[in-house]
Amino acid sequence: MPALRVAVQLKCLPLPLPKAIAKAREMGAQAVEFDARGQLRPADLTATAIREVRKLLEDHELTVAAVEFQTRRGYGVVEDLDRRVEATKSAMRMARQLGCDLVVNQVGQVPADLNSPEGQVLIEVLRDLGLHSQHAGAWLAAETCSESGADLRRLIDALPKGALFATLDPGNLLINGFSAMEAAEALSDTIRHVHARDAVRDIGRKRGLEVQFGRGAIDWPALLGLLETQGYRGFVSVEREESENRLLEIAQAVRYLAGI
Repeated sequence: MPALRVAVQLKCLPLPLPKAIAKAREMGAQAVEFDARGQLRPADLTATAIREVRKLLEDHELTVAAVEFQTRRGYGVVEDLDRRVEATKSAMRMARQLGCDLVVNQVGQVPADLNSPEGQVLIEVLRDLGLHSQHAGAWLAAETCSESGADLRRLIDALPKGALFATLDPGNLLINGFSAMEAAEALSDTIRHVHARDAVRDIGRKRGLEVQFGRGAIDWPALLGLLETQGYRGFVSVEREESENRLLEIAQAVRYLAGI
């Protein structure tokens, strides 16, 4: 298997941005994933600020794997929709300015019937974002979350080719009762980004919990092997949110992935 390209989600490092970038490199990461809601807000970034961030990355020999821009509602919800769409387009432009061509967001629940009013709104908005991505030079990659990989693939296939890609988040899938392996098989050639997040499923309580990478129920060697056979060459971005020892656990996850 070719060496994995490993990134770190900077929002998971409890440090100011310059120190977080330095820490990601110290951990052995090759790239970082920015949070465009909390760390680098497109509306607040001047051309000078962009140059400063790019210089920081260059000094630490890092690139940008993806820009995460999580909206509070999906693109099928009409309330405040225009504002969400414009904010997403701004995140795309910011990503391109940072030398990245990928924006990650959860697009919202995929309706069982894509011909329903909500389904048609979702498709119309994603088609518009797909057209904008051609001009912005950065594409949207829907993060797996509250739907199966097959349902997300159904949505992607309902759009013009290349309008929407996928971010595989095995932890999200397991927490919501879905199989990461089945999702990887269903999404296959549409996967442009992967989140390295582990979890366990509490059958009795019918819910999932995030756990330290490698200690959950996800078979990472098998999953990464499947992605390799599918020709995946993108980044695997380490995410760890619910821990009091995030720096240590993220560093351990980076070392594990880099050693595969």
